[in-house]
Amino acid sequence: MQLQFLGTGAGTPSRERNVTSIALDLQGVRNATWLFDCGEGTQHQILRTPIKPGKIEKIFITHLHGDHIFGLPGLLTSRSMNGSTDPMTIYGPVGLKTFVDTAINLSGSWLTFPLEIVEVTAGEVCRDEHFLVTAYPMTHPVECYGYRIDEHDKPGALDAAKLAADGVPAGPYFYDLKHGRSVTLADGRVINGWDYVGEKIKGRSLAIFGDTAPTAAANKLAAGVDLMVHEATLEVAMQEKANSRGHSTTAQAATVAQESGAKRLIVTHLSSRYLRADCERLLEECRAVFPHTEMAHDFAVFTL
Repeated sequence: MQLQFLGTGAGTPSRERNVTSIALDLQGVRNATWLFDCGEGTQHQILRTPIKPGKIEKIFITHLHGDHIFGLPGLLTSRSMNGSTDPMTIYGPVGLKTFVDTAINLSGSWLTFPLEIVEVTAGEVCRDEHFLVTAYPMTHPVECYGYRIDEHDKPGALDAAKLAADGVPAGPYFYDLKHGRSVTLADGRVINGWDYVGEKIKGRSLAIFGDTAPTAAANKLAAGVDLMVHEATLEVAMQEKANSRGHSTTAQAATVAQESGAKRLIVTHLSSRYLRADCERLLEECRAVFPHTEMAHDFAVFTL
């Protein structure tokens, strides 16, 4: 799986950073993309990537501030004008459905695909054969969530040597054995798949924080994840201003990664006051606390 950052700025777009949107490419799992937030101009950013709007399966909105949702109407209507019929589900706080429905109706727009809007609360958001997504409450002036994505564990590898030693010939039933099922062989023997399967392969995990000041939910959201994405709106010296507006500093984001046992941290959502030349200094503030930190820039790609 890969994360591609379509926008990494806070509040307003700048020449170097568009406002927030992150794409999760589920390659290797299924041919689909998930978006996390959809700030103004997201569809323009997508045009500069391999992302296909028709393959966007789900969109997770952290909160209803404009720099996180103003791109939704344009993306939805363009997806329709391109003739997409694949369904989409959008998740986000209460009020999301009113926003989308109002924008579509007042603009005289229409959709060519089934759209479901799910207004979430803290807890399980969705679950399918591959993933579990859970929402955690953030500390922000409006209702806001962070999302944890846990890939289900995968069956371990079949022990080919043991199968051969027990005289089990290769066959299509190996699929059932790999999933722990019992099968009946041609000679009448019934064998249990779990006797031939190695330890489960642990699924990957990802935490994407919404805008937030330091919050009690942070360590649970990011506990032991392979990769976490956290806002770092302002530098350490501006902590009071950042927190008073429901945001975090570089060092506060890094502290969450350190305390939660996350393996990697990507910081994003930087104030437009910072230019590219400032980024190395901000990144060093993070790395002084959590060395395994990287900084997102627009169109940056990270493999999970």
